[in-house]
Amino acid sequence: MELTKSEMEIMDVLWETDQPLSRADLLAKSTEKTWKDSSVHILLNGLLEKGVIQEVGLVKRSKTYSRVFSPTMTREEYFAATIFSHRHKPDLVKLVAALLQREDISEDDLAKICALVQQRTIANSNS
Repeated sequence: MELTKSEMEIMDVLWETDQPLSRADLLAKSTEKTWKDSSVHILLNGLLEKGVIQEVGLVKRSKTYSRVFSPTMTREEYFAATIFSHRHKPDLVKLVAALLQREDISEDDLAKICALVQQRTIANSNS
């Protein structure tokens, strides 16, 4: 599953806000959007169909109620899912090797990654 540029813009707002938002909230917080305000309903329905957002309640806005939405996955979970949803899936070891070659990975990030690998190894050996 891949999101369009406009859908990603909405997801970025939801991920960065880290709280459920209504359509009006999304419009107010989407300062650098490439889509028209009138198409937000279509974009939200597309995101609902793709399963990346969910309706989590209603909020009263003046005399009407509006649905509020939240992501069903984190930004990192989305990107991890999209990497392996392509027909031409990358080799996991080569992908990690390529990521580790990046200059913007800090020593702290490397230490955290090593700890995650060790936790996974321990969990698998205990199974």
